[in-house]
Amino acid sequence: MADRLAKISGHLSNTHGRGLLAGEVAIITGSGQGIGRSAALLFVQEGAKVVITDIDAKKVDTVVDEITKAGGEAIGVAGDVAADDFPKRIVDATIQKWGKINHIVNNAGFTYDKMLHTMPDDAYDIIMKVHVRAPFRLVRAAAPYYRVKDGANRTITNVSSTSGLHGNVGQANYAAAKAAVVGLTKTIAKEWGPFGVRANTIAFGLVHTRLTASKEAGAAIEIDGKKVSLGIPTKPAAPTATANEVTAYAEIPLRRGATADEAAAAMLFLSSPLSSYVSGHTLEVTGGRGI
Repeated sequence: MADRLAKISGHLSNTHGRGLLAGEVAIITGSGQGIGRSAALLFVQEGAKVVITDIDAKKVDTVVDEITKAGGEAIGVAGDVAADDFPKRIVDATIQKWGKINHIVNNAGFTYDKMLHTMPDDAYDIIMKVHVRAPFRLVRAAAPYYRVKDGANRTITNVSSTSGLHGNVGQANYAAAKAAVVGLTKTIAKEWGPFGVRANTIAFGLVHTRLTASKEAGAAIEIDGKKVSLGIPTKPAAPTATANEVTAYAEIPLRRGATADEAAAAMLFLSSPLSSYVSGHTLEVTGGRGI
């Protein structure tokens, strides 16, 4: 992390406002940790001003502090993305600080896995609320700052998953939500394209975060007073490291999972002018899995 912050500081001092996102403003949900945090650091490195959001206020403060100490610009808005007042709070804070919004990256989310026949309504409903309703409401709240024809670079990037494209055992709720994200994104692209807004989806495969770590590691979040364990149950270890690699990544041609930084790079690409004629697309960041 120290290397990354040093790189940001050096980059900012040497570019004098240049960069793929120079002077632009990005809201990145779930950016107190994981992929969202990596995206925030990368966006700042490319000249953006970022809004850090997370349900964990301490993590929000930590990331904002890291960015500002490195010479970047960031503000934090802690809270639950699914809360009714969240979209207005984050849009108002962004506009009050910088007067515009160029990018929204709807990254926040978690998994609440159960087999279909044992999944309770609340496990289904909360995943739909966080992964579909919350992005929709945030984008809608930002509409007045997107539906303008001034030639500015404006994007919406919504995060989906290979579970949304292909389904996944134990994830009827998550798969349904992530499939819905694709339809939402395509609709935004069609409705707001005439204003120059680009909307795209990223479907991640295996990215090494707390959601894909061993469930036995104990990572969890609290939802409506209930502890929800995160991660994937550990499979029995293979006899050798080579065999373990083949077993763990057999479906991935690159034979590894992605880092959070690699995942964040896809977000940067879709937000930057490098993808200026890409809209309504679902970018699969999977290491080749599913081809």
